[in-house]
Amino acid sequence: MARAIEVSNLAKHFRAYKKEGGFFGSFKSFFHRKYETVKAVENVSFAIEEGELIGFIGPNGAGKTTTLKMLSGLIHPTSGDISVLGFYPFSRKPAFLKEIALVMGQKAQLWWDLPPIDTFLLNKEIYGISDRQYKETLDELVELMQIQDVLHIQVRNLSLGQRMKCELIAALIHQPKILFLDEPTIGLDVVMQQNLREFIRSYNTKHNSTILLTSHYMEDVKELCKRIIVIDHGRVLYDGKLENVIKKYTTHKLLSIKLHKPIEQKDVSDYGVIKHFDPQQIKLSVKQEKVTEIAATLLKKFPVEDLTIEETDIEDIVRSLFTKKDV
Repeated sequence: MARAIEVSNLAKHFRAYKKEGGFFGSFKSFFHRKYETVKAVENVSFAIEEGELIGFIGPNGAGKTTTLKMLSGLIHPTSGDISVLGFYPFSRKPAFLKEIALVMGQKAQLWWDLPPIDTFLLNKEIYGISDRQYKETLDELVELMQIQDVLHIQVRNLSLGQRMKCELIAALIHQPKILFLDEPTIGLDVVMQQNLREFIRSYNTKHNSTILLTSHYMEDVKELCKRIIVIDHGRVLYDGKLENVIKKYTTHKLLSIKLHKPIEQKDVSDYGVIKHFDPQQIKLSVKQEKVTEIAATLLKKFPVEDLTIEETDIEDIVRSLFTKKDV
């Protein structure tokens, strides 16, 4: 399988102005300014095959969006090598731009005072799409997104979910081979998040498109991505299968206990880490090898109405990567 993206020792450093506080600090800055180097991305390397759907995750400030901007050619790297479909992104060649799309959940490309269909038509002309291809692609995307009734409504009058769907269509109208999605489900309700996940999955399968997805919603990653790249402080901490991370760091399970009668918190504090407590509803994090033993003890000792054993939340598992570097 051919590689769609190759990144080697990629780095991006910014020179940031550092000002002292107060009036004196402002006055002093007129004559002497202090700067510091911020290493947004440092020595990042990875490769992505055609058709892969990759989760690119990390905390705020980890370097995710900066990396996506370098991959799409919006900013120039300080050092390192990038190849996207054989192009150097920052050259911004028309042939390259026709093959990629960048969708940022907090940035809009739709015209606020115009209906979405006008933006779609504008993009048709920008990318030189034939009438036949435009109609086929638009019909397919509108059907997948189920937005037939909003195409001619001003963007300002659409809901957030409707706007996000139209943003995706505007980005995909030229059928790009590579799609960079930066927080595409941010701010959406649970139902709309699920609808967008289904669309992304369907589009990836049907068109064999290469998708790099960043998200703070771990459900996005869990449902869509078999492979993840975890980044923190501009460096890659892990690059591999999501299931391998889950297996390695699933050392605890969650006991959810519902009681007939209230008890005190101290009564269960020795059985595990208390994740939630009220007198009749408790959640305990328990070591995996002791789950059966502790569950049996709780059933015997307390007036348990219901007890369930759950897997550790995937967000907690991935978060552990930021404190354990030996994956």
